[in-house]
Amino acid sequence: MKISNLKYCIPVALMGLGFSSCEDFLDRPKEDGYVVDQFYQSDEECAQGVNYLYSMPWNDMLQQLYHITEDLAGNCHESGDNAPFVLFSVDGSHAKIRSCSEALWQTNAHCNTVYGLLKGANASSYAKERAMGEALTLKALAYFYIVRLWGDVPLVHDNGSEIGAGISNTKPKVDRQDIYEYIVMTLEEALRLLEGKKYEPGRIDYYSAEGLLAKVLLTRSGLGMDGSRNQDDLDAAARYAKDVIDNSGRSLLSNYEDNFKLEFNKNEEALITLAWYGSRDPWTANNYLQQEVGMNGFDSYGQCWGDWTVPSVDLQEAFGVSPLRSPEQNPSADTRRKATMMMPGDVYSQFWRNKGGFDYLRFLYDEEYAPGKTYQLNSGTGANQVKHLYGNSEDHYQGLGYYPQEQANGLATHLLRLSDIYLIYAEAVIGNNSSTSDASAIDAFYAVRSRAVHGAIRPASVSFDDVWKERRLELAFEGDRWFDYVRRSYYDAAACSRELESQRRSTYYGLDDLYKTYYETGRWEVTSSVRYADEMEPNITVDKSKYTLPLPETDIVFNPSLMKDPIRVDVRSEYSY
Repeated sequence: MKISNLKYCIPVALMGLGFSSCEDFLDRPKEDGYVVDQFYQSDEECAQGVNYLYSMPWNDMLQQLYHITEDLAGNCHESGDNAPFVLFSVDGSHAKIRSCSEALWQTNAHCNTVYGLLKGANASSYAKERAMGEALTLKALAYFYIVRLWGDVPLVHDNGSEIGAGISNTKPKVDRQDIYEYIVMTLEEALRLLEGKKYEPGRIDYYSAEGLLAKVLLTRSGLGMDGSRNQDDLDAAARYAKDVIDNSGRSLLSNYEDNFKLEFNKNEEALITLAWYGSRDPWTANNYLQQEVGMNGFDSYGQCWGDWTVPSVDLQEAFGVSPLRSPEQNPSADTRRKATMMMPGDVYSQFWRNKGGFDYLRFLYDEEYAPGKTYQLNSGTGANQVKHLYGNSEDHYQGLGYYPQEQANGLATHLLRLSDIYLIYAEAVIGNNSSTSDASAIDAFYAVRSRAVHGAIRPASVSFDDVWKERRLELAFEGDRWFDYVRRSYYDAAACSRELESQRRSTYYGLDDLYKTYYETGRWEVTSSVRYADEMEPNITVDKSKYTLPLPETDIVFNPSLMKDPIRVDVRSEYSY
């Protein structure tokens, strides 16, 4: 087995991983499923022992986080059980909040356990340090999600020792300033361990950790501030991001859309990637986001239910398109639009390759082309999602060399891409100014924009608003936009609230008839029955408290200390690696 082969290849010694209680944020992987002294006996086993951290612990988080963040950010429209996120009316009893919290704390626990086991591995220092650096980077990433979602949270450094001390149900919340410092400290140790280690596609390396550190510092720069950001954090974020850009040897893929194709699961633009396998055994090694966002009938098994998990009207307008315009009238200069959402006229060569490609309108209305469909548009916004789709089983086979299973595919999920680092660098250089004419910042911004937008002209300066808008288009449906709002809310919540409250979060009437007529006759006839549902526009209020989610009720029942005010902790003197 090659060390770089992530798949779901969990060493036999770790196959017994599980949890004794889903309510305890101190839960750690059970150790009765493996014998420690029979594993971590070679360099290869060190790598294998980290492999599963790239998939299994994150599985449930991925599904829940996708709905939570994209709905809150106004990129996605949903109704039913997920409507509270669109409407900012969610509470701690919501199942997605509970599941997302459990998964992230479990990820932290797995990373802590594997890191501890690697310390005693009978292997070379090189192999041990690289694997430990990978585990710490993923631990830091899990905590980065946790602190941005819930703010003040407990700090769990070593699950085993803390469970042994009997403090699992009295653990206090720690001020998020100190949580951020702990994340920074963790990433600094990961950098020390990963420095000088050879890059292997699909695996975390020094520049993966450095890019994440840049993002963490940019986020922290506004914490506790009012209208401006901490210059030291901005400067450090810029420095780390620039080092990744200049020295990682990575570059942007020439075609934006390639980032999300099976054939590019391991690519040089991806800095941190979750690696899945299209098998239900074990269940948590699989990716099933296609089922969450794909239209019914899109995959080989008919197991998609995402007809109503659709791109918002607001996101469409951010791309400059509208479902009321014919395909010929909607602008096509920004290739990210088609790579993000399907609209009339769109055809995809990477999907349904055994049928000559996937035609959006034909799929909606041609029974011979898509048997078993309802043959109507179910999306109230006139568009459907593209990212996180792999196509049908033949597409999966052509991309990865094996067939998927029901609700189980091997399409990678990129959690940190190089284009993000380019925009982080540009924003950090702008800092507390409204814009910059710094050539390197302009180059970074232009590299991202010119890759996606045909005919883009290099600007003479770049403003914060330019970067803010570019981030939305570049990273839509990658679970990132809500965290842009969280980061900005630390120092300018009013601006975030104004923008969120003004978003178009409703749907249209009459689009199915409009689309069907166009498909059958070629006539684009927008009649009075085709209109935006203004009267259904949600009247949302986003005050500063909305930028953190409520803690899961189950966690509070288990640990009443979570209702108390957070404490301050000198993490660098209290904890060490």
